Amino acid sequence: MSILKRVPWVSLALVLLSYSTLGWVISETRPPLFVWLVVVVAILLLLITLTTPWSKMARYYTILFKSNTRSFGVAVLAAFLFFVMLAWFRVFLDTLLILSATILVKIDFQTAGFREGLGFVITSIFSLAGLALGALVYKLI
Repeated sequence: MSILKRVPWVSLALVLLSYSTLGWVISETRPPLFVWLVVVVAILLLLITLTTPWSKMARYYTILFKSNTRSFGVAVLAAFLFFVMLAWFRVFLDTLLILSATILVKIDFQTAGFREGLGFVITSIFSLAGLALGALVYKLI
């Protein structure tokens, strides 16, 4: 079977659209270049965490819960994030849409039998292209 037939095009289209809405929303605020760089790094970190095997992730998460102080810090951070979720529900929904589309692509790549590295590269290209496309469409309109 050709590699082009195995690529999950529908899921990648959803990723492209969801990240283009992010690019549009960020462009509306007219942020400096620094903000765009932070967003790109955050997107790549999200994609890395989603493409890392769960056994490796479990090892990293145990570091957070080794002591009571770290566990307390994680609990306070989680409570703050829950407050932010309730206070900015619209932003939370947009973030949830992006996470869902990215997880769907990851599952589709695993089902199609792609390696994690190749899935990361293809998803990164579509995510960053969507971000740039949203910013470009906002500037043109």
